[in-house]
Amino acid sequence: MDDPRTTTKSAIEQAVVRAVEAMSANIGEPLTIDDMARTAMYSKFHFSREFQRVTGVSPRRFLSALRFQEAKRLLIATGMTVTEISHRVGYTSVGTFSSRFTSSVGVSPTAYRQLGGFTTQIRTQSQPAAREGRSTTLRGEVRAPVVGDLGLIFLGLFPGRIPQGRPVRCTVLTRPGPFVLEDVPPGSWHLLGHSVPKALGEQLMPDQQVSVGSVGPIEVRPDVPVLPIDFRFRAMRTLDPPVLLALLDVRSEAVWRGEVSAWAV
Repeated sequence: MDDPRTTTKSAIEQAVVRAVEAMSANIGEPLTIDDMARTAMYSKFHFSREFQRVTGVSPRRFLSALRFQEAKRLLIATGMTVTEISHRVGYTSVGTFSSRFTSSVGVSPTAYRQLGGFTTQIRTQSQPAAREGRSTTLRGEVRAPVVGDLGLIFLGLFPGRIPQGRPVRCTVLTRPGPFVLEDVPPGSWHLLGHSVPKALGEQLMPDQQVSVGSVGPIEVRPDVPVLPIDFRFRAMRTLDPPVLLALLDVRSEAVWRGEVSAWAV
């Protein structure tokens, strides 16, 4: 006999998947929480609570992330203007769209298009506490089901479950294995990672074989050691928030020959 708890969990996840698919299908529409809840066939309050529990973010933040993900795709795959793209993904003000895109992705829409979806560097947040001697070093191990399926591995510490904006600290690895994040300030952080197969040119776009992982929240406190982190990659699912951060352009042959084992900013 099926465990009722498993059946209930599956039904809830299916409802959230329906809501996410409806968001994607109506990306430019002014969707409300009521609209999403009706698609999931739950009350508004129950839907919001369960959506947050399943995905780690609120429905509104997930929808916003989907809109920027689609904007990234349109910037690379089409010749549409930034204004046209902003309207396509539900923004009436191109200024608001451009500002929020830049904050989430790390570069402006125009620069993202010119750079082909990459950025030359990923800047971390300024954290005075780290400079005052109250920082912590995080260590751990990255594991993956099939090593050959991974390209460059990005790991970053973020305040929430969506990899967007400036990470608190980050590193890039060429293969699974040990990692170190130094000078991590006190706080509650999520360690988020993503990797795109090298065969795809490390280009992060929808419907590609993206591997992701997450650990958190990780509580960092002064003078309190943090246990080694076991970070595991898996295939990205519908319920995972989109990766908004522009990929780091470190595609040199020197990296892939193994001359560089890690890169951090």
